[in-house]
This record gives sequence, C-alpha cells and structure tokens, in this order.
Amino acid sequence: MTLETFFREVPRAAVAFSGGTDSAFLLWAAKKYGCQIQAYYIHTAFQPEFELEDARRLAGELDIPMQVIDMDILGVQQAAENGPRRCYYCKRALFTRLKEQAAEDGYTVLLDGTNASDDAGDRPGMRALRELQVRSPLRECGITKDRVRSLSREAGLFTWEKPAYACLATRIPTGTKITRGDLQRAEQAEMALMALGFQDFRVRLSREGARLQMTGDQMSLAVERRNDIMQALKPLFPAVFLDLEERSPSVQRR
Repeated sequence: MTLETFFREVPRAAVAFSGGTDSAFLLWAAKKYGCQIQAYYIHTAFQPEFELEDARRLAGELDIPMQVIDMDILGVQQAAENGPRRCYYCKRALFTRLKEQAAEDGYTVLLDGTNASDDAGDRPGMRALRELQVRSPLRECGITKDRVRSLSREAGLFTWEKPAYACLATRIPTGTKITRGDLQRAEQAEMALMALGFQDFRVRLSREGARLQMTGDQMSLAVERRNDIMQALKPLFPAVFLDLEERSPSVQRR
C-alpha cells in the first residue's frame, strides 16, 4: 500500500504529533494526498519545550490546525513509578486522552508516526497503540526511517535531519521514581549543552550525578570543553561524568 492509497481510504483523521521527523512527514503526506487532518500535541512534563516549539513551527508552515492538550503525566501512578512497563502505562494514558479529544472533535481515526524501522515486537508502547487501535500509516506502507528522512528532505521539511529525541523520562534510571525536579534538571542540562554546540547526545541522571553520552565525533569536543560543561552543569548535579562508550548517531549524514 502507498500513502496515497492509505489516505484515499482514510480521508479524515487525527494525528498524534510530537514535532519529530516521523509525525512531521506524516502530516505533510496527509495534506499532500488530500486528507482532512487535525494535529494534536500532548504536552506533559516528559516533553522538552523545544519539541512544542518545533511542532508549532511545522504545523504553521504546513498550515495544518494543531491543538495542544496539557496532561499531568506524573499523575499517572504507574508512569511516575518508572517500572519496566512505564512506557506502556504512559502511552496508554496519553493516547487514551488523545482518542477522547479526537472523538469529541468528530475524528474516528487516530494516527501516529511509527515507521517501518521501528521494531514492534512486544514493546510496551507499541502494545498500547495496538490495544487502542491507533493506526501507523508509515509502518503499514513499509516506509523506513531512512526513507522518511529522504522524502522529508525532498519536501523541504526542516525536520528531515532532526535527531531522534526520546522523552525525558528515559533520562531517569528504571525503578527510580520520576519527579518534576529531575525532569527539569535533565532538560536544563541538555539545553545548556545544546547552547554549547553539542548535538545528538543524552544526559542520564543517577544517584551520583549526571552521565553524558556523546557520539564519537563529539567525544573529543566534550573533553576539550570540559570546563565549559562543568560550569554549565555543576549547579545542577553533584558530579558530571563522561561515558567513554560512544553513542550511535541518530542521523546518518549523506
């Protein structure tokens, strides 16, 4: 099946829009193939502010209506407890809320940006989407992540080379209860490193402090700029560590 065929069969739908590469391309394709589309961005403590800014920018450039839904994800006990099934409980809560709002607005079909490179398997988040009957056109049409980036670049979408950005909850060790303060520290730290010129990295919190995961091409820069990093992050953490195991880049340059 092609996306054109999919949107001929689904001429009206709501899209869970994260501001990332996949859901941005999905919005573009929906509009291109004549689907009456409504974007929904669900705003929680797990998402950094720049994702909302990117979502608003992309929706504006495509002239697609976007509704922002605020949700207290830390009020979902199983998500805040951060056990091994956190992603399931989080996705289940978020997409249940999205489906409710979409239904109120007259949309019976909810789409998300899962692509064909995502290993569905028995991943908790994927299982929640299946249970709620959320459809994933990119996956159904066999469109991989590399293809999404290539087509997004051709379409002129600024998100084509945007690094993958997992939610802030992933910065907290599994089994450690998630607090708003820890999420804010993780976001502040990553924003500070972005301001220093770093890209495609993670700041992982631990009891001892923060562990920085960098791609290979940024590892030497991190050592070179260690004083700047410490000045930026020391107010947030008792100690800052550089993980010497390279992080794989989420965007392959061509």
